[in-house]
Amino acid sequence: MQREKYESVQRMQDYIETNLDTQISLSDLADAAGYSECHASRVFKELVGIAPLEYLRARRLSRAAEKLRDSTGKILEISLEANFDSHEGFIRAFKRRFGFSPGYYRRNTPPIPLFFPRSARDYYLHYFKGETSTMETQMENTVFVQVVERPERKLILHRGKAATHYFEYCEEVGCDVWGVLSSIKEALYEPIGMWLPDNMIKPGTSKYAQGVEIPVNYAGPVPEGMEIIDLKPCRMMLFQTPPYRDEEMGPVICGLQKRIDAYNPTVFGYEWADRDGPRYQLIPLPERGYIEARPVKKHL
Repeated sequence: MQREKYESVQRMQDYIETNLDTQISLSDLADAAGYSECHASRVFKELVGIAPLEYLRARRLSRAAEKLRDSTGKILEISLEANFDSHEGFIRAFKRRFGFSPGYYRRNTPPIPLFFPRSARDYYLHYFKGETSTMETQMENTVFVQVVERPERKLILHRGKAATHYFEYCEEVGCDVWGVLSSIKEALYEPIGMWLPDNMIKPGTSKYAQGVEIPVNYAGPVPEGMEIIDLKPCRMMLFQTPPYRDEEMGPVICGLQKRIDAYNPTVFGYEWADRDGPRYQLIPLPERGYIEARPVKKHL
């Protein structure tokens, strides 16, 4: 029964993402879930924390913010693409959610909490592993390995309290951090979840954190609750699995992490250099595979 509820909510989330630029009604979402409108709304709010139409508006406003940041489209056009009935209604909703008017945001692009909600399926697969223990899942033997250069740079990060992995971090900090990091226009790469080396952990803070790398000369604002630290140039050994199915995410991540821990980098003429920077993971995307990286240096 638990799996059915989470899968129904995931179908509603998937429907919203696929149809963000079109009209969506509660009836459409109920059809995707396979429930009545009342039951679909109740289950969605129970598992996600907000009503489905509120969720839809938050995603549309976040998509609009990305367009304002990355394109030159007129604000009126972007408001219509976000399915707002009027330009004025879009401006009011945008300001209410982010604290700035669309025009101000386009001119200044301060960090804002873009809404990137947790996947219901990911949450289910993590917290209800026992219910899926009979599922036959196995990571492919092939793992792609390469060494990439990271220049001198800075890191905007948000620390937790005692978290050692993603789900503990979300329980401590919440799920809004990723959205804020994703909104930083000057970011060098996509946001990362990371395991900080001991020399980068402050007393009373967590090993696991989230952040985004930015240029050395970054002069923009630092989001509330976050800080900037310096990262020296380093090499990262990057590991990537083949694409996988949604239900295989947990075994794929655990399997790759075990293989990294057992891996001998001297095969490539390197050795681990964990004090040189964080070990990090990119957001798991089944279509590209799971990616994780660990610092290395030339083996002497």
